Amino acid sequence: MSLCLTREELTELSERERPSAICRWLDKRAIPYILDADGWPKVLRSSLLDREPGAPQTQEPQVRPV
Repeated sequence: MSLCLTREELTELSERERPSAICRWLDKRAIPYILDADGWPKVLRSSLLDREPGAPQTQEPQVRPV
């Protein structure tokens, strides 16, 4: 088993095909990732397996001063 989720696993999990759409899906669920050189997100398998069952699935909006 690989350290990171495969592209196929990310596509199946998010139900999206484009890397940018997958990144938005991951952001919305506060799942950490880094971008590979070709723009695909790399997600550590442990970041999903170690999540607490009651952990929030969305990030709170960040307020920026004007």
